[in-house]
Amino acid sequence: MAELIRIYEENPNPKDIKRVVDIIKKGGLVIYPSDTVYALGCDITNNRALERVAQLKGVKLEKANFSFVCEDLSNLSDYVKQIDSSTFKLLKRALPGPYTFILPGNNNLPTVFKKKKEVGIRVPDNAIVRAIVNMLGNPIISTSIKDEDEVIEYTTDPELIFEKWEKLVDVVVDGGYGDNIASTVIDLTGNEPVLIREGKGSLEI
Repeated sequence: MAELIRIYEENPNPKDIKRVVDIIKKGGLVIYPSDTVYALGCDITNNRALERVAQLKGVKLEKANFSFVCEDLSNLSDYVKQIDSSTFKLLKRALPGPYTFILPGNNNLPTVFKKKKEVGIRVPDNAIVRAIVNMLGNPIISTSIKDEDEVIEYTTDPELIFEKWEKLVDVVVDGGYGDNIASTVIDLTGNEPVLIREGKGSLEI
């Protein structure tokens, strides 16, 4: 049975953040708020937890397109190949924000992602999830809880999200009413930026 933990974005309580992080460190799955839709995630270094997320999403882990949620761009080189200055400037201008950037992955990706040539990077404009990542010490996975035929309230209302997911995950973070629009996805692996999905946020590329 999952825990429902209320955290205020304006001033996230460190004790509550620690409760969430302790659960994640033990291999727990978390549903958390972002600057777009609520997301399902876990520690990117915990293979068992990653398998659970993949199973819930109905995909094979090695083929899953999960994004990494980072606190900021300081650890980008841990997972991404060296990028040019114009790409970095674009990232710096857009993040934190409602964007997922597809970037070329390097050899330091977690074992289960070793075969991937690219990785999605998110730095949400949400103090709660960034505080979680900061205390955890490494990124968490991001995959939307929104399905195409989902009733909006079950992806935006924390209490209804908890009602639906309480037997499937270990903690639901109530960060207030969420958004129903996913992030904008931009592929930066080629010579020019390519818009993959238009979502929340508009960015001149």
